[in-house]
Amino acid sequence: MASDRKIYKFDEVVHHNKTKDCWLIINGKVYDVTPFMDDHPGGDEVLLSATGKDATNDFEDVGHSDSARDMMGKYYIGEIDKATVPLKRTYAPPQQAQYNPDKTPEFVIKILQFLVPLLILGLAFAVRHYTKEK
Repeated sequence: MASDRKIYKFDEVVHHNKTKDCWLIINGKVYDVTPFMDDHPGGDEVLLSATGKDATNDFEDVGHSDSARDMMGKYYIGEIDKATVPLKRTYAPPQQAQYNPDKTPEFVIKILQFLVPLLILGLAFAVRHYTKEK
């Protein structure tokens, strides 16, 4: 029912601008996209850059598919009180940690597991090659 919809003020929504707490305003609706941060094809940075403003133009400019639009329903949490949305946005950078413990360590470990043995093998080859009696 339309009367059951939660109405959010802009000031409530703008504070949800972190990787672990991200809300967006698109077409007058408020979406909690926090569970989608790791799965968004454009990365979480794209979603974070759309916080703190009406992200309708950002969303429409990308040309999302019908399935992407259908998916939005599960993240819908309410409506924005349009009277509280400022006409001009004051820039507030997204609050994302520089180090992402959910992604970075696995990648670094895999790279090191691959590179370290190669470096050791290359070093051993170089030592053997240059210390050989001629």
